[in-house]
Amino acid sequence: MEGLSDRARRPFRYANQLPAPVEAAIVRSKREKPHWGARKIRERLLRRLPHAIRTPAASTIHAVLDRHGLVKPMGPRRHRAQGTPLSEGHLPNDLWCTDYKGEFQLSDRRYCYPLTVTDYSSRYLLLCEALESNRAELAFPAFERLFQERGLPRAIRSDNGVPFASPHGLFQLSKLSVWWLRLGISIERIRPGHPQQNGRHERMHLTLKREATRPAGTNILQQQARFDTFVEEFNQERPHEALGMKCPAEIYSASCRPYHGLPEPHYPFHDRTVVVTSCGRLCLYNKKINLSVSLAGQAVGVKEVDHGIWLVSFMDYDLGSIDLEEKTLQPLQNPFGPNV
Repeated sequence: MEGLSDRARRPFRYANQLPAPVEAAIVRSKREKPHWGARKIRERLLRRLPHAIRTPAASTIHAVLDRHGLVKPMGPRRHRAQGTPLSEGHLPNDLWCTDYKGEFQLSDRRYCYPLTVTDYSSRYLLLCEALESNRAELAFPAFERLFQERGLPRAIRSDNGVPFASPHGLFQLSKLSVWWLRLGISIERIRPGHPQQNGRHERMHLTLKREATRPAGTNILQQQARFDTFVEEFNQERPHEALGMKCPAEIYSASCRPYHGLPEPHYPFHDRTVVVTSCGRLCLYNKKINLSVSLAGQAVGVKEVDHGIWLVSFMDYDLGSIDLEEKTLQPLQNPFGPNV
């Protein structure tokens, strides 16, 4: 009966199996050089192993390291900002430009982060606010006061830094830029490393730095008083050659689009409206799909375009498709990217 029992089906030998000493040398090299990859370890083995021993390929070395738990999985690839199409901004309030002038230290050893906003067409300096940091929590009330006083622009141009954009958000959307979209304001972003695309605003920063920050104020309140004086002179007294030696106040007028708070979004062409959770997820048919923390608390429209496939839209922008079975979001082409 013993002869009829099943025997192990494992082969007696593997033609391409690495010798145990070679595999041990690979593991030992990785532990000695934990930041080296498979190709560098292979080169090290070529120099150290005897010529009679065949050195395995880099892919084989990677497989050995992975089998021993010595390979760290790569995180999700971060999408590099590319900028957006830029408008001409021919008329006042067609386009506003915003940025933080570089932070500087006050006499009380605290830092000041000046948040500035200008009208692209008239060069009118709309805002110069001395803030204690560039956190979005401080930028929100500054912009809200500005909108209440001057109305809403058609578009706002900024760089790709926080709080205007978020490196980890869907399409680099931040909570501030999402708020602008809710108000019907288009967002424009310059290309990384191309400050000349916001050149008029940067030129104003040069004048601001020279005339209102040297020497720095004693504290935030005193520095804000200096900024207020600078804004008054810049808009009302200082002639601009690009304006035919007129002052910005002679050209600028407030926007005809008043600020009345956030309008409720409507999605009449979608199947339903879903509110994004505080952790940035969509809950659909008892399934949770990661969307973006920047959209937390926002209402988005979802529409079934195929069996189990749902299109997700925010305002007038299609963000991506949800596969309910896989519980994943597949982003569409960036609606704020350079190809729009």
